[in-house]
Amino acid sequence: MQFDDNANLDTSEVKDVRGSRVPGGRATIGGGLVGLIALVLGLLFGVGPEQLGLSDGSPEPAATSSSAAQVQQSCRTGRDANTREDCRLVAVVNSTQDFWRQEFQKRGGAYRPASTVFFTGRVNTACGAATAAVGPFYCPRDRQVYLDLDFFRELRTKFGASGGPFAQAYVVAHEYGHHVQNLTGTLQRAQDGQQGANSNAVKVELQADCYAGVWAHNATRTPDESTGRPLITSLTEQDIRDGLDAAAAVGDDRIQERLQGRVTPESWTHGSAEQRQQWFLQGYRTGDMAQCNTFR
Repeated sequence: MQFDDNANLDTSEVKDVRGSRVPGGRATIGGGLVGLIALVLGLLFGVGPEQLGLSDGSPEPAATSSSAAQVQQSCRTGRDANTREDCRLVAVVNSTQDFWRQEFQKRGGAYRPASTVFFTGRVNTACGAATAAVGPFYCPRDRQVYLDLDFFRELRTKFGASGGPFAQAYVVAHEYGHHVQNLTGTLQRAQDGQQGANSNAVKVELQADCYAGVWAHNATRTPDESTGRPLITSLTEQDIRDGLDAAAAVGDDRIQERLQGRVTPESWTHGSAEQRQQWFLQGYRTGDMAQCNTFR
């Protein structure tokens, strides 16, 4: 995955609070097995921490900045995105939102942008407090994506994904798929408390995978607002394989096999490895969000 060296990155779409201190905060998830189970439950779930039992809903103090706002100083151009992980993620956020902004406009709607928050360790959100053990998530109450960049190491070491820049891009695009669902009124269908292979929770997750594929299909032809040229200049077959590998690694069946040695479809919340790959490919091959109806 390559970016236009001369493109300007819009860091206003990312809030960097890495290194911030949360005064008086309570740790809501422990490490070890408890943290891993929380990660499995929350991984790419697309809902706020309070729906995962991570917060009691009490008001939380705001974070106090220490060495935060790194991206604002360091991530200026596409050249930076080609050399730094955090800048690459800024560029993916920019590209994803450029696409959805234009897609909504094409369909007669208005896209409302969402920020991505880079954090370290734990973070307070409008959906409650969460630690990094939850994995990446989208909070519909404040319309923000939350991401601890250390998660991508976990994706390789704990979940066996091959990694790579596009694996990271897939995760970000999936979370923005949840934002699109929130704007279109689909996301609430996952909030009925049901689990299982045919549950709305799984269908919402698979649709977000499909939306990530739709963005990937269009990424190299979506003009950046600052230059009129695509911010992403190339995606290779290896990039797509890395994305598919990441999708499979977080399939419910793969996670259950690794954690409990057996597969229990009645408790699925995201779909199988095969389903997640299938729906990402559906979006990638068609490039059409209308082909992402997982509720049929």
